[in-house]
Amino acid sequence: MSLPPCFTDRREAGQYLGRRLAELGFGAAQLGQPALVLALPRGGVPVAFEVARALDAQLDVLLVRKIGAAGYPELALGAVVEGDAGGGGPHTVVNDDPWARRAVESGSFDAERGRQLDEIARRQRRYRGGAPVPERAGRTVIVVDDGVATGATMRAALEGVRMAGAARVVAATPVGSEQGLASLSAAADEVICLNTPPSFGAVGAFYLDFSQTSDEEALALLRAAAPPPAR
Repeated sequence: MSLPPCFTDRREAGQYLGRRLAELGFGAAQLGQPALVLALPRGGVPVAFEVARALDAQLDVLLVRKIGAAGYPELALGAVVEGDAGGGGPHTVVNDDPWARRAVESGSFDAERGRQLDEIARRQRRYRGGAPVPERAGRTVIVVDDGVATGATMRAALEGVRMAGAARVVAATPVGSEQGLASLSAAADEVICLNTPPSFGAVGAFYLDFSQTSDEEALALLRAAAPPPAR
């Protein structure tokens, strides 16, 4: 499958990614039921919407927040993922580097983790009315984001899905760095990435339109993907 030099936007990237996953057989029912596609909001939702549509899979979100350094929020020290449907608490990943170790020792890591858990609670109310993430035990779960740079956020998500008892854990993204993708190998059964450039830079460099996904756009896509109510 040939790829464009840049994806037009997240929806187009999701169409290419969904096609690739379908070619790999994820469109067929796995273990007797369709796959569960979990988007990492907000940018992962438009990508995952197209993936779920291509696979005829269930779509939901998995709420994960990057834990940034004090004064340098773009510097990822780790990430925290929401608790599971079985009542398990939030799962935290701490990067193995000097910045993260200093932040843990100073207490700034825990302080930022607390702020991000507050944001997760807000998004739980916004996206699901406070309901937990769908049951993952015994299922094939495909975790989707719009790109993987350091891998901290995706790794936390994958580890959370694994701890919730998923039978098969898959990381899927349109573009990622070699280092970031390598960091996912221990947490996922499979890592599917369309483009792994030798010189990565930033995720947004691989999209013509990388404008921020709003809550409203994410909610509209989740509603569009929801199954019709039972009669």
